Amino acid sequence: MYVNPYKGFTKKVRNMSELFKFDESFGKIILGTDEAGRGPAAGGVFVACACFREKSETLIQELSGINDSKKLSKKKREGLFDIIKSNTVHSIINIEVEEIERINILNASLKGMKLACEAVIAQLRLDDDEKKNILTLVDGNKLIKNYDYPQQFIIKGDGKSASIAAASILAKVSRDRYMEKLHEEFPQYNWKSNAGYLSEEHLAAIDKYGLTKYHRPSYLRNHFNKQLTLL
Repeated sequence: MYVNPYKGFTKKVRNMSELFKFDESFGKIILGTDEAGRGPAAGGVFVACACFREKSETLIQELSGINDSKKLSKKKREGLFDIIKSNTVHSIINIEVEEIERINILNASLKGMKLACEAVIAQLRLDDDEKKNILTLVDGNKLIKNYDYPQQFIIKGDGKSASIAAASILAKVSRDRYMEKLHEEFPQYNWKSNAGYLSEEHLAAIDKYGLTKYHRPSYLRNHFNKQLTLL
């Protein structure tokens, strides 16, 4: 189900209070969903959904600075992660490499969003009338496929919506922790630093050691084709 895009809040949102006001402006039970890991060539894509059931001035202060998760330090994200988990109904889903390669990264991300949002709805234990009042805000410009609840995409939503911003932190921190664990298994690729993105160091390691089960082969076709051209 589709809801026409919200046309307010075109300016850049600068504080957490405005992010909450954005969500409240819809007059609905808001779920926010976002992903982390669409771009890397190794590791799964993590998707999170978050729903704030209550807010307070204390919570707003604790979450200050959340609206641009990509620019936050790791330490700041880690602190926000625990606050968000304690103050939301949430779900975090990992779609692994095999599934990404089978259905492509966009479909894998949307599948993760569907699973995460449905898990949050189940946790909320809403009656039928309350379920009619749900609105899911999806970061980006795509809608979740085969999803039975009203939804709306929000471009650059992690800088506009409190719920999307929260989901962004949950997804990002969860994926970073996951990549650090994979690094322990394959330290030569330095995934704890590059998170699976194709840095020069990562590409050099691939050329030297080959691919692992955690790599996304489809992301490396251009690299290997270039190598063949140079031979």
